[in-house]
Amino acid sequence: MIISRRSFLKLAGSAAAVGAVSGCATSGSRGAGGHVVVVGGGFGGAACAKYIRYFDPSVKVTLVDAALSNYYTCPFSNLVLAGDMKMDEIKVSFEALKNKHGVTLVEDHVDGVDADARIVKLKSGKTLSYDRLVLSPGIQLNYEKIAGYSKAVSKKLPHAWKAGAQTVTLRKQLEAMPDGGTFLMIAPPNPYRCPPGPYERACMVADYFKRHKPKSKVVILDPKDKFSKQGLFVEAWDTLYPGMVDWVSPERGGVVASVDAASMTVKTKDGDTIKADVINVIPPMQAGKIVTASGLADDKGWAPVNQRSFESSKAKNIYVIGDSCIAGPVPKSGYGANSEAKVAASAIVQSLNDAELIVPKWVNTCYSYVSAQDAISVAGVYELDAEGKIIEVKGSGGVSAKGGKNWKAEAVYAKGWYEGIRDDTWG
Repeated sequence: MIISRRSFLKLAGSAAAVGAVSGCATSGSRGAGGHVVVVGGGFGGAACAKYIRYFDPSVKVTLVDAALSNYYTCPFSNLVLAGDMKMDEIKVSFEALKNKHGVTLVEDHVDGVDADARIVKLKSGKTLSYDRLVLSPGIQLNYEKIAGYSKAVSKKLPHAWKAGAQTVTLRKQLEAMPDGGTFLMIAPPNPYRCPPGPYERACMVADYFKRHKPKSKVVILDPKDKFSKQGLFVEAWDTLYPGMVDWVSPERGGVVASVDAASMTVKTKDGDTIKADVINVIPPMQAGKIVTASGLADDKGWAPVNQRSFESSKAKNIYVIGDSCIAGPVPKSGYGANSEAKVAASAIVQSLNDAELIVPKWVNTCYSYVSAQDAISVAGVYELDAEGKIIEVKGSGGVSAKGGKNWKAEAVYAKGWYEGIRDDTWG
């Protein structure tokens, strides 16, 4: 059957479960039992916990996260910044995981992992023993990589790259900003969570300004020469917000040297000083703290894994998924984490049942809003090569067409995707 890319995206958006892997079902499972501890309740961790139970209900699964009662998704948080959604609309519940799928929930912070003893140490002083451990803690923000920036300073110069309190702070700053003011974003270097995210944010802030503060400007200081969906974003800036958005590449002086919260200024490595009314600093990133603290990351700060199973290359019986791991061309996205979760869940159940691993495939679809009514997307299909490394399937996926013809339809698909993947992950 041949389907158009548009039809494929609509299908993927309304049924996120298809963006998983082929052959995940564990037919013939003997019900080996055992205990799997999953750390992190996001798109990776929650989906992995759910699908382990789905593949083999005899396995006990415990999900640990410090924010189970107050968890918000990063996808669609930029619409909150623009005033098009409320925080409650991006909040998720873990009740279905517990009541429908039998996952044990523990709201606590993980302090450490003893890989030899197979024990997870919690901040409360309790410990959890495991047969298999899944780490899906997302990202760690390297505040110190930007002179003048710190976790404390981020309360005034928010990153808002972990949805929640920082999202609310940045929204309030935008509301308080005078018309004619400047919103200055410092974009992060590669690799980082959600490659198109900073540029979607620039669009949504510009959309808010266009409606409420039309004399205002958006400036992006970027250490990268190129970025995800660049042609489409630039087209959106030129057509929807002419003269309002200024992307400053490294060649034009986009590399930041330091920030000063007191004077609300940013200095570039070219020696320029830029003053702004709101400064959104998105710092460099690496794997979540528990991954690096457990010695599971490489010298660049990300966790190498067996890409067929997502078992750590540095420790047996520990699996790392989502933003923290190295998964080849699969982007650090919610959909990517969800796909990796299903591969890991299958691999864990197969290992507990002493069965052969499946040969997986992955799908990723990433939508980005360029206005409250328009969205663009990128999609890809991935498989393993002969050496067991993830590669993109030639000719698969692609990006939205230029010209804006289908952008309003893609905004509808994006909402369907969001509803579908939320239900697939936490429902």
